[in-house]
Amino acid sequence: MKAKELLKSLTLEEKIGQLVQPYGKSLLRADPETGAPMRDPLGITDEELPLIGSVLDNSICDGATGELKHFRDNLKGKVPLIAMHDVIHGCDTIFPIALGLACSFEPELMKECSYISGEEAKAHNILVAFGPMTDLVRDARWGRVMETTGEDPLVNAQMAVATVEGFHQAGVAACVKHFAAYGLVESGRDYNPVQIGERALREYFLPSYKAAIDAGADMIMTSYNTINDIPATGNRWLMKDILRDEWGFDGIIISDSGAVKEMIPHGFAKDQKEAACYAANATVDLDMSSTCYLRHLKELVEEGKVDESFVDEACLRILKLKERLGVLDNPVKYETYEDTKKAILKPEYIASAQKCAEKSAVLLKNEGVLPLSDKVKKIALIGPFADTEEILGNWICFGPKHYGKGVIKTVREAVEARVPGCEIVTVPACTWALDDETTDFAEAVAAAKDADAVVLCIGEHQLHSAEGNSRVNIGLPKGQMELARQVCAANPNTAALLFCGRPLTIVELHDICPSILCMWQPGTAGGTAAARLLFGDVNPSGKLTMTWPRAVGQCPLYYNQTRTGRPCWGMEVQKKRSMTSNYIDEFTYPLYNFGHGLSYTKFEYTDAALSADSMKAGDTLTLSVKVKNTGDREGQEVVQLYIRDMVGSVVRPIKELKNYKKITLAPGEETVVEFKITEEMLRFWRADMTFGSEAGDFTAMVGTAANGVTQHPFVLE
Repeated sequence: MKAKELLKSLTLEEKIGQLVQPYGKSLLRADPETGAPMRDPLGITDEELPLIGSVLDNSICDGATGELKHFRDNLKGKVPLIAMHDVIHGCDTIFPIALGLACSFEPELMKECSYISGEEAKAHNILVAFGPMTDLVRDARWGRVMETTGEDPLVNAQMAVATVEGFHQAGVAACVKHFAAYGLVESGRDYNPVQIGERALREYFLPSYKAAIDAGADMIMTSYNTINDIPATGNRWLMKDILRDEWGFDGIIISDSGAVKEMIPHGFAKDQKEAACYAANATVDLDMSSTCYLRHLKELVEEGKVDESFVDEACLRILKLKERLGVLDNPVKYETYEDTKKAILKPEYIASAQKCAEKSAVLLKNEGVLPLSDKVKKIALIGPFADTEEILGNWICFGPKHYGKGVIKTVREAVEARVPGCEIVTVPACTWALDDETTDFAEAVAAAKDADAVVLCIGEHQLHSAEGNSRVNIGLPKGQMELARQVCAANPNTAALLFCGRPLTIVELHDICPSILCMWQPGTAGGTAAARLLFGDVNPSGKLTMTWPRAVGQCPLYYNQTRTGRPCWGMEVQKKRSMTSNYIDEFTYPLYNFGHGLSYTKFEYTDAALSADSMKAGDTLTLSVKVKNTGDREGQEVVQLYIRDMVGSVVRPIKELKNYKKITLAPGEETVVEFKITEEMLRFWRADMTFGSEAGDFTAMVGTAANGVTQHPFVLE
C-alpha cells in the first residue's frame, strides 16, 4: 500500500510535519504577484517549510490565485500538500445558511448542496471540507447557530448524514465539527465553557456526530469549549475513550484553529509543550494553526511523554486520506484560473441555489398580504436589504470573488424582472448597523402611502452572525424597528421580508406587520427566490428547526424541554400561573415554535388514530392521520410525529420529534399519512446509564408543529 510504504521512508520530523496545518499564506515568503514580503504569523522557518503536510485554505493550491506555480517551484517536500477549507454553505455558488436549509426538512436537498459545494471546492484544489457542523443548539444568542441545523437530534443527524454523502459523491472528504457540545456554550457566547452531564451529552448532543461518523465521515474537528472544565482538544475521555474506542473512529481528529495552543489561556496547559502533550495523548492527529506539534512533539516522544506509535498512526491516517483522494499521485488538478472557472457557478448550480432558497424560506405570519398580485401597479421596497447583495450569509467562501455581472440579483432587481410593468420605488431608509437609531423616515412613509403594496426588507446583516458574532440583543436594531412602525402604520398592505442568521425576537413586528416571510440569509440566488415567493410562483413550505423566543431572556429555549415539579406548561399553554416555573414579566412560550411554518394554502388534519393502544418489544404501532389541502393552490406540508414518555427512571422531555414526512397536495386533495412506532424509538439513556426503553405509558402526537398536535396514548408492556 502506497501510504504505508511512504510512511516507512519518513523521518520522525517528516512524520510530525504531516500533523501540522498552518494557513496557506503562512508558507509564502513573498507575494507571488507583487514580490512584497509576507508576514508569517506562526514563524515557520525555511527549514520547516518542506515538512508541512496540509494547509487551511487554498491560497497555495488554487490555480485561481496565481500562487500555485510559485509554491510548487519553490517548495518540494516528500509528501504533497493537501488543502482543507471551511466550505460551510457553498463554495462559489452560495446556498442558504444551514439553519435555513434545514427548514426544508429535505435531507436530499442538503445532500445536493453539499455535492455542488464539493465539486466547486475541488475546482480550487480543496479536497477536505470542514463540514457538516452538527452542533445541536438551543440559544439564539450564539452567532454560530447559522451554521447548524437546529435544536433537534433527529433533524441534525439526518442533515449531517446527507452532508457527508454529498461531499463524498463529489469526491471530497468530510470533516464533522465541532466535537463536542459546542452549541451549549454558556451565555450563548463563542468559545465559552460547557457544563453538561454525561446523560444529557449522550442523549441530545452526541447522536448527530455519531450519525455522521457512521455515514463514513473522514475527519472530526475538536471544539473550542471546555466540557466540564476540560478543554475538548485535550479531553482523552471524549476523544480516545468515546470517539476512538467506543465508536471505533479510525479517521483523523483535527483541532479547530489554534485550539491546541489555546489550552494555555484556558489554564489547562502551562506552555505549548504541555498543550501538545495533552492533545497528542487525546489522539488529536492534526494541530491546526499552531506550532505546538511542530516545535515540541519530537521532544515529547524522546522524553517518553508521547508514544512514537501515536505519531506513526496519526501520520498514516493522514497519508491514507491523501492516497484515497489521489493527492499522492496528482496533488493539483486545476492549475489555472481558466480551469477553475469552467467548474464553478454553472447554471445548474445557480438553479439549485435558487430552489434551496425557496424551500428554506419560512412564512412566519400571513394575514392575507402575501402572495402579492401580478396586477399590482406600484410596489415600495423599503429597508436596508431592499437593494443589496449582502444577503449571502457569513461563510461565503470564494463566492463574490468570482462573480460577474448578473450572478446575483438583489431583491429590487429580482422584483423588477418578475413584474416588468410595475412601478418599483426603492427606499433604503436606514442602515443595517446594530447601532442605527434613525427616526426620520419621511421618504419611506411617503413611498409606502403611495404604493399599492409594501415589502419591508429588514433583519440582520450577514456580518452579524457566525463565529465570534454572539449577541446580547437579538431583536431588530432600533432604526429598523422604528421604520417598521411607521411603514406599517402608513400602509396596512405591508409584508416584511426578513433576512437573518438566527432566530430574532420580533414580537412587536409580529403584532404590527400583517405578513412576515423569513428568508434567512439565502445565498447567491436569494433575491430571485424572494421575488418568486412574494408573488406566489413558489408556495412557502419551510418549517422552523429552531424555536424563536419572545424575549432574549428566555434563552436558551427549545421545544424538547424536560418537565419540572411545578410545571406551567408554558410551551403549550399561553397562561401565567403563580408559583410555577414561570416569569413574572413575560410568558414562557415562544413566539414561533419548533416546526412552525405557514403556507399560502391551508391543511386540515382529521381522523388521527393509533392502530392499537399497547405494544410489546418487536411490535409496531401505526399512527395514521388524514391531511387535506383545503386551500386553492398546491402546497407542501411537513407532517410531524412526536412522542412523550410519560414516566421514566429519569425525567423525560415534554415531547421528542421521532419522524416526519413532507407531502405535496393539490387543492382539495387529501391523503393518509402513516407513521410506524417501534420500541427502538422509545429508547433513552436510563438512570443506570444503559440505553434502552422502559415499560409504561406513552403519548404519540401528530401535527403541523411542536405546539399543534393531537395526542394519542399507548402503553409499552
